Amino acid sequence: MDMITTLKGSYFSEILPDGWDLEKIKQCVSNPPESVFDRQEFWHPGFTPVMCTNLEEFGAYMGHEIFMQIKQAKEEGRKLILILPVGPMGMYKWAVYFLKQWNVDCKHVYGFNMDEWSDAEGNTLPASDPAAFQNAMTEAFYGPLGELTVPPEQRNFATKENLPTYWDKIAALKAEGAKQVLVYGIGRMCHIAFWEPHFAAEYATVEEWKAASHRIGARLHPFTIEQNAITSFRSSWPLIPCFANTIGPRIIFNSDYAIGGADGVLSRGMQWQGMSFWMTLRYGPCKAVTSSFIPTLAGKLFFMEELAGPLCADTN
Repeated sequence: MDMITTLKGSYFSEILPDGWDLEKIKQCVSNPPESVFDRQEFWHPGFTPVMCTNLEEFGAYMGHEIFMQIKQAKEEGRKLILILPVGPMGMYKWAVYFLKQWNVDCKHVYGFNMDEWSDAEGNTLPASDPAAFQNAMTEAFYGPLGELTVPPEQRNFATKENLPTYWDKIAALKAEGAKQVLVYGIGRMCHIAFWEPHFAAEYATVEEWKAASHRIGARLHPFTIEQNAITSFRSSWPLIPCFANTIGPRIIFNSDYAIGGADGVLSRGMQWQGMSFWMTLRYGPCKAVTSSFIPTLAGKLFFMEELAGPLCADTN
């Protein structure tokens, strides 16, 4: 008996979001690794997956791509809007390295952190808290850049006071000719930022879903909490907030270019991101699968080779 068919009518359907088609997911994860570069009709002509064989290469490639966008905007005399994640993180040390080597300053850059841990009312951790995304960005990117850094007044963090102003700030910068570049990771539940799959049920159409600019105190999916327990909190659930402030599709998918990273490999062959990666590439645009819209943007998605699979049982 097909195990996924058995699960579909029972426990599995209780924990997966409405709008997720298990048969479609099965097709996504059954693709052979060598087909990962096969272009799909819904992909933007400028969208390209880029394979990496180790984490250092992954960080260097992503960091160089961020550097090139900053450098090119500087040379073109344009302002640059950077939508920035805290995860993946390895690319920031490389972006800093390249910017310093080429002596490219970031006075023309406007940084917008895409999300931040919060409580249900949108109250966030103090900026100095080790778990705060604002602290992580300062330590990994803004601080190490030294005199080349993004001016403090051009750094935006997703507090409940500032996040609602993002769209107007970005629109004003774009009106001046600024380029918007999205830097992102892909969540276990295919979220971009913390825009979770269960939010889709609140919007009657894709157009309404795409018009949402942000959410304060967004309730996180249980699988998202488990992912972050593994990747950021050394397995400790009690440390993880169950809510976050996050940008929405209106900001995410109005980007001119996107630099993505999928590095969800662990050790001894274990990983958590293969399914999310393949759903991003193959599911096709669906408001219940946020990352399924990523290939509709121009840009590069850097990924660890292991994520391509094959995604199959492994008892070693």
